[in-house]
Parts: sequence; structure tokens; C-alpha cells
Amino acid sequence: MRPLTLPGPELVTQTTSQPDGPDRPGLVATYRRLWPYLWPHGRPDLQRRVFTAFGLLLVAKVVTLALPFTFKWATDALVAVVGGREGALPRGLWAAPALLIVLYGATRVAMALLTQVRDGLFAKVAMHAVRRLALQTFAHMHRLSLRFHLERKTGGLTRVLERGRNGIEELSRLMVLTLVPTIVEFLLVMGTLAYEFDLIYSLVVLAMVAGYLGYTYKATEWRIAIRKRMNDSDTDANTKAVDSLLNYETVKYFGAEERETRRYDHSMARYETASTQTYVSLAVLNAGQAVIFTIGMTVVMWLAARDIMAGRATIGGFVLVNTMLVQLSMPLNFMGMIYREIKQALIDIDDMFRILHRNPEIADREGARALAVGPGVVRFEDVHFAYVPERPILRGISFTVPAGRTVAIVGPSGAGKSTLSRLLFRFYEPQSGRITIDGQDIAAVRQDSLRAAIGMVPQDTVLFNDTIGYNIRYGCWEAPDEEVREAARLAQIDRFVASLPEGYDTPVGERGLKLSGGEKQRVAIARTILKAPPILVLDEATSALDSFTEREIQDALDRVSRGRTTLVIAHRLSTVVEADEIIVLDKGLIAERGSHPALLARGGVYAAMWNRQREADAAREALKRAEASEEPSLRLRLDPGEIPPPAEKAPEPAALS
Repeated sequence: MRPLTLPGPELVTQTTSQPDGPDRPGLVATYRRLWPYLWPHGRPDLQRRVFTAFGLLLVAKVVTLALPFTFKWATDALVAVVGGREGALPRGLWAAPALLIVLYGATRVAMALLTQVRDGLFAKVAMHAVRRLALQTFAHMHRLSLRFHLERKTGGLTRVLERGRNGIEELSRLMVLTLVPTIVEFLLVMGTLAYEFDLIYSLVVLAMVAGYLGYTYKATEWRIAIRKRMNDSDTDANTKAVDSLLNYETVKYFGAEERETRRYDHSMARYETASTQTYVSLAVLNAGQAVIFTIGMTVVMWLAARDIMAGRATIGGFVLVNTMLVQLSMPLNFMGMIYREIKQALIDIDDMFRILHRNPEIADREGARALAVGPGVVRFEDVHFAYVPERPILRGISFTVPAGRTVAIVGPSGAGKSTLSRLLFRFYEPQSGRITIDGQDIAAVRQDSLRAAIGMVPQDTVLFNDTIGYNIRYGCWEAPDEEVREAARLAQIDRFVASLPEGYDTPVGERGLKLSGGEKQRVAIARTILKAPPILVLDEATSALDSFTEREIQDALDRVSRGRTTLVIAHRLSTVVEADEIIVLDKGLIAERGSHPALLARGGVYAAMWNRQREADAAREALKRAEASEEPSLRLRLDPGEIPPPAEKAPEPAALS
């Protein structure tokens, strides 16, 4: 199987001029978009398949037209042989009709074989187009900004991708394998009727087909709105199901199974109503099509009977007309289905193209170069940023992380700590100011080179639904097994993996739910260790660990960060006491900065935060000792209600954008 070459971001950007307006593109515009995929440049084998498929299409339609003539000839031969006589006939008199009947059967077999061979040849072309466009859309989804993914639901995006793939397949196959053959057959039938009988036959068939297609168009336009509502309710139900199942534990915590079931049933009720309306409207459409075709066929059959009685046609001619119209009824019935499916495919494909044609919020500049990492000095210079204009997050932040040093960012929730890491990774760009690495503005370098130079251990670790080894190796896919095991050892997870029956091949489950919070965090640390980046970002990297494990992991992180430029975002101040500099953020401004001893001596914001956390830790330790000793008097003195709760980290404002 040949690998596909994805278009670069610049190719996608060139096609992003279409706004997300309410108007849907028509069939011609959509087919113009799909043509480069149906006629793949650089693939002469697929182009030959297209030519061969069209050649077989024409041959098959000529054979299809010949089929009614074999039926006519056999009928006329039988009429001539019988001649109105009764009783058994000599065997020799059956020779001509028998041969014509065999010819009729052979023609039907040839027609079926040619059609199936044509479909088989074109299938690879259609599926190649599906694969290319789906892969391009999937890659483009990863190029879109974090803001886009925060605003959209994953379940809805996957349904758009799935329906888009199906729409491309349907449109390519229906247009090439059904619509074009039907048009060719219709023209051949019209010419044959005019030549063999009279022009009036062709005019009646033309009027019947025109009425058939006109009714199909009107009824289908009515059905499209119903089908759109059905799709919307289907997407909504699927999104709710995915969201609920991904949050399985939260549902259980709050005993909300019935509530989630009601939410899902509400969406399914709307889907049920829309689906019922869809089937009812389909019945109305099919009934009207049957009536129109039957009227046209009856008129043509009456004309043929009149000509037979007038001696202008034979019984075989009557059979010929009937057979040709019966054959035409099948593709005509497909014409109704084609229009319905094409309209639906246009909606599904357009949803995919709207994503594909959406500009990434963060894009590489034209001619951007790769980041050249030297010592690894990171500098924020007068950075202002807001997720929404009404709520500034950073108000002129300036600081430097020297090469090989560790700078910690602390502060209350919502102060903008994690926003700094998102800006460093270029998930967003500041409204003013700039961020540099070794003097290079990160806005002027390629994003892939920037992110390759930075390692991240986030607070909320989400793992792929694969094995432990796969998730660790994600940091460096080409790393040998020895380096994977060494990264696991440094992250203090090697003994845990060794205790598992399947070892590194142990599945971690959806989002890593089979592992504890600490185990997931250590896997994340291990894959960052394996990446071995010159710059490290630790965003609450030990927040999910207990105190004992935290000290072990903190030692490992200290060893890993030694000699690397490290930015630590922390809430638990005990994890940053060894940092070379601690910066205290408050309301988007730098309130204080300095070393741990210097900040304590100053007695300001940092010292107050330190004292509150020390008091809370001491109270919790005393409560644990009281519970262990079972001394009632001590328990009374240490009422849990008086223990100040630990501050929780609120979500960054990105989730509100």
C-alpha cells in the first residue's frame, strides 16, 4: 500500500477563503473540489482505472440496450413458429427461438459481469479519494488551534469526519457508477424508441422522465430539512453519549446515571421524531414516483398496442417497449435515490470542508525557519494576553529563564500561570510583547521545531488507550527498548511495570483510567524524559502524587532538569524551594520575585502563601496522628472543620473562551 503525502499547511491555507456562511455549495462546486482526489495526479495506475471503468460503462450500456432486442426477437420467433397452431410442435421448429433465448441469457450475464467489473475497478479510485481527503482533514484538525478544540466537542468532530468519509464515497460512486450510466441509457432508449417506432414514444417517455425528476426534486428538497434535523439530533445524542462515558467516574461519584440517561433519551427522542418523519417522507416520495412512472408506461404500452392492431408493429415490438421501460425504471428509481443521497452527501461533505477550510488561528509565517536551540535561554518580554478582550490575563509580564536554570511560577488560581506555558508552546499568541528562545522570536519559527525543543509534564495527564510502553515511547518513537526502560526507571515507575503480568504491554484503558493518578503522572514524566528536550515545562507535575511519592518524583525531576532550562508552574510551594528564582503572579502582574529565602524574608505575598500551606499541612498531619493514636481528647482539639482546605487549581480561562 502506497503511503499518502499530506499537503503542507500552506496548501490548506490557500483554500481557506470561503467563509462559514449558511449557504451550501452546489453539486458542481463540490465536485470541482473533489476532482483532484478522483483524478489523482501522480497515480497513472488509478487514472487507467478511471479510463477503463468508463469504457466498460459504455460497453455495458450497449449490451443493456441489446437485451430487450433479444427478448423481442425470441418473442417474434415463437409467434412465427407457433403460427396459431395447437398441440405439440416438431423439435426442429424450436431451434431458432431456443437460440435466441440462449442469446438473451448470455446478454444478461454479460451485462451483469461488465457492470460488476466496472464497479470493482472504480472502487479503488473512490476509496483512494476517501482516504486522501479524510487524512487531510484529520491532519488539519491537528493544525487548528487549541481554542477551536475547546469550543468543539470531540464526539461531534468524529461524527463530522465519519459522515464526510461516507459522503465522499457515496458521491463519487453514485455520480460515476449510477448517474452517468443512467443518462447514457436514457439517451439510448430515447433514440431507439424514435427509430424503431415513432417520435411520439420518445416524447411520452421524455415527459414522464421530466415529471418524475421534477417531483423527485420537490419532494427531496422537502426531505432535506427533515434529514438535517435527524443528523443534528444524531450528532447531539452521540456527543452526549461520548461525553458521559468519558466521565464515567464522575457520573458514579454523583449518582447521576438516571440524569445522564434522561439527557441521552431527550436527544434520542428528537432523533426518533426526525427519523420517523424521514421514513414517512420517503414513503410519500416513492409513492409519487411509482404513480408518475406507471402513467407514462401505460401510455407507451397503449401506443404499442395500437400500432400492433394497425399492423405497424409486431408482438415482439410490444415486448421490446415493455422490457426497455422496465429496464429504465431501475436506473430511474436510482435517480431518485441518487438525488436524495447526493443532497445528503453534499451536506456531509460540506461540513468536512468547512473544517478543512478553516484557517488555523496560529499558523507559521511564510518562510519561517526551524528554531535553532543553543543554550536554551527563554525570555518573556512585556507580554500582554487575554482569552477574551474583556478579561485580561497577563498585563505586561517580563522575565528570563537563564540557560540551565530553573524558574518557578507560583500564585493564586486564575493568575495566569498555565497561560504562560500555553503561550510558550504557541497554542495562543500574545496580543503584544514577545517570547524568545536564544534571542529568536518564537512567533517567527516553525511550530514543529519549537515544540520539539520543549518537554511538558502537565497536571492533567491523559494517556492514549494503548499500552504503557506505547505511551512512554510517545516521547521518542524511535527510542530503543533500553532507553524506554531507563526513562521508566528515572520516573520511578519501572518497579510497578515489572509487577504487571504483561509488563510494558499492559493496556492503560481509555484516557489511562486503569492507572492511578500517580501512575499516570509517572508515565507522563517518563515520556518527557525519553524526549530529552533542552527546555522543560513542569505544570503541577507532582500534583497527583502523595507526599512520599512526590519526594521521589521530585528527586527524579531534579536530576532530569539538571543542565536544562526549566520552567516550573506550581501550586504546592514545597516543590519549588530549590528553584533558582521564584516569580509570584497575582492578577496578571508579577507581584514578587526572588529566591525562596529572600521571598520569605520579605514577608509579602509569597510568605503568606507559604505560611498558609505550612499550617494546612501541619493540621492534616496532626489529624492523621490523632486518628492513628485514637486519642479522643486530641481529636476534639483537632476538629477537621477548622483545618483550612488546600487550595484547588481552577481551570485556566481558556476553557471559558
